[in-house]
Amino acid sequence: ARCFFAVSPARFCHLLTCLQPTLACCLSPLSTVQAGLISLLSLIMANTRRSDAANLQKYMGLDQRGKVLAEYVWVDAHGGVRSKTKTLSRPVTSADELPEWNFDGSSTGQAPGHDSDVYLRPCAIFPDPFRGGDNILVLCETWDSDGSPNKYNYRHEAARLMRTHEKEQFWFGLEQEYTLLDADGWPFGWPKGGYPGAQGPYYCGVGTGKAQCRDIVDAHYKACLYAGISISGINAEVMPSQWEYQVGPCEGITLGDQLWMSRFLLNRVAEDFGVVISFAPKPIPGDWNGAGLHSNVSTAAMRAEGGMKVIEAAMKKLEARHPEHIAVYGEGNEDRLTGRHETGSIDKFSWGVADRGGSIRIPRQCAKDGKGYFEDRRPASNADPYQITGIIVETLCGSD
Repeated sequence: ARCFFAVSPARFCHLLTCLQPTLACCLSPLSTVQAGLISLLSLIMANTRRSDAANLQKYMGLDQRGKVLAEYVWVDAHGGVRSKTKTLSRPVTSADELPEWNFDGSSTGQAPGHDSDVYLRPCAIFPDPFRGGDNILVLCETWDSDGSPNKYNYRHEAARLMRTHEKEQFWFGLEQEYTLLDADGWPFGWPKGGYPGAQGPYYCGVGTGKAQCRDIVDAHYKACLYAGISISGINAEVMPSQWEYQVGPCEGITLGDQLWMSRFLLNRVAEDFGVVISFAPKPIPGDWNGAGLHSNVSTAAMRAEGGMKVIEAAMKKLEARHPEHIAVYGEGNEDRLTGRHETGSIDKFSWGVADRGGSIRIPRQCAKDGKGYFEDRRPASNADPYQITGIIVETLCGSD
């Protein structure tokens, strides 16, 4: 108990949320310890209030007297998103018009306490679907006080690679899978401490018992469209309470910017509904599909006539750097890339046409057309899109 109460209440709540699925899988029936943890988590979550939309609307319609609210969003040391709000004196149309800001990096794992200031440099702006009007969301890079990119600023290097190889015209489209959890950290719609029927009817499922939380999924979809995110579709996934949305195709660094903002929007929408979003690559052990971030990639040469030869040449380069890619393709990916549940083995590179059990899948239509794109199925759902797209560009084209 001492180790739990030495951490902050927020961290303690997070630990319990993560522990609950594991405990439910390992202990049956519920042990005294597990029951106590669940009761404590329920007590904590009972004091976590959902947004009161009806009352909020009274204030959201108030005149801002020409001021603009800018929500600065950044990626923290743990692969999560953080944000804080700044008041601007006028509307802006470009990130270049926005001032730098700073935050306490010692509270996000991005700086030591004795030198805690980390700076936010605006990179992209999006219309704010929550506040509306001229209010904006601002995606930022993180920079240290000495003028160097923060250790967890993966965007900076990815953007450099994109600029260096701009003539290749890289297009990316990423498929973000995620799982919706209830207040106890258990997938929505699953029996408490138990499991639903076997996988099969849930993928693209319709109807009660097959699709969970569609209201949240649709709300996120509309929020992304309002914000100008190139979200191209959604679907229920193989495991119940797991969903996917697709972002792209986008050129260069834009894909990473849009995917990170879409994650912010997803968490922000879920906050209104009192739901937890999990990007864990294997949220539930056992005979259940994991969650990935399948990455679709093409260059101008791959999309042109004879592009299949360019794609095949890319496979050799990707195989040669398989370990380096796995190293940045997400935490906990070893639990997902087992060679089962539509994944390849984490230790072996493979590719094939229409093969969902390989590291790389070539769509059958692309093979038929002799041109197109490939799908890298290795990245986990919690992977950083800047690291994914950056290392793919580096592997195929070099670092300089």
